[in-house]
Amino acid sequence: MAAASAAAGSAHPLFAGKARAPERVDLITAGGRVTQVTHWRAAKRQGVILFSHGALSSPAKYDPLILPWVAAGFDVWAPLHVDSTDHPDTKAFAGSASWRARLEDMQALASHVNAESFIAAGHSYGGLVALTLGGASPTVPEGYSARLRDPRVQAVVAFSPPGHAPGLVTGADYASLAVPAMIQTGTLDNPPAAPGTKPDPEGWRSHLLAYDNARPGGDRYALVLDGVDHYFGGLICRPELPGPRQSAPMKQAVALSLQFLEGFGLGRKRGRAGLDARLSESGPVMLRRK
Repeated sequence: MAAASAAAGSAHPLFAGKARAPERVDLITAGGRVTQVTHWRAAKRQGVILFSHGALSSPAKYDPLILPWVAAGFDVWAPLHVDSTDHPDTKAFAGSASWRARLEDMQALASHVNAESFIAAGHSYGGLVALTLGGASPTVPEGYSARLRDPRVQAVVAFSPPGHAPGLVTGADYASLAVPAMIQTGTLDNPPAAPGTKPDPEGWRSHLLAYDNARPGGDRYALVLDGVDHYFGGLICRPELPGPRQSAPMKQAVALSLQFLEGFGLGRKRGRAGLDARLSESGPVMLRRK
C-alpha cells in the first residue's frame, strides 16, 4: 500500500540547514501487517539510507543524526517498529516478537524503495537490524523465512549496537558481517546492571563486539567517544532524559559518519581519506580501523 501523507518536520539546533517536512508512507509487510514509514527526501539525492530506531523509540527522535544525512544528499527511510511506545499495537508484540516484526519492516521497506544499493543504519536494537542486513547472523526469529542479509546493502552505520544478548545475538554472530561498517559507542554507554549488582564501568566495550568479531580487511571502523552515553544525553532515542545534552560529541559523530557515508556509500576516495586521517587510539575521539 502506498498511501502517503505529509507530516510536520522540525529543525534541530545541530542541523544547519532547512529540513523538509518528511512524508509518511504506509507499507504492508510479508505477514500482512501495516508498517508506517517516515521518508526524508534530500534536495539532491545521492544515496539512500534505511534507518532502524532503538527499542521503544521512534524515527522522530533522531533528528540530530538523520537531518545532517539528508542535508548531505541521502534520502532516509525509517519505519516505526512495533516495540515503539508510539506504536498503537506495541502490546501485541511483547519480547522477541518484535525481532521478527523489525526484520519484516525492513524487508518491506527495501522492496518499496527498490534502490540498486543502499546504506543500512541504526541505533541500539536498530544497530543490530542494520548489521544483520549487512551480513551478521543473529538468531532467526520463529516463522521468518526470508534471508537475513540484503545483498543491496553496501555499508552499515551502527550506533551502540548490542553485544551479547542471550537468545538473540552473540559476538560470534557478527563474524559474518560482509560490508564496510562504522560501529560507534561511548565510554559511558554501559548496559544496565542486573538487579543487585553494580554497573560494569567497562561495559560499554560490549557495543564493539560487532567490530571486534568482524573479519579484518573489510573497512570496519570503531568509533569511541569519551564521556558519551547510549543516548548522547537525550539527543537521540530518549529526548525526555534530563541531560546534559552531549552536543559536541554528537557533532563529531555525525561528521565522521558523513565521511564514512561519502567514502563507502558514494564511493569517493575523499571520504575514505578524510576518515583515515582521523584514526586515533586515544583522545576524546578514538577511531580504529581493521
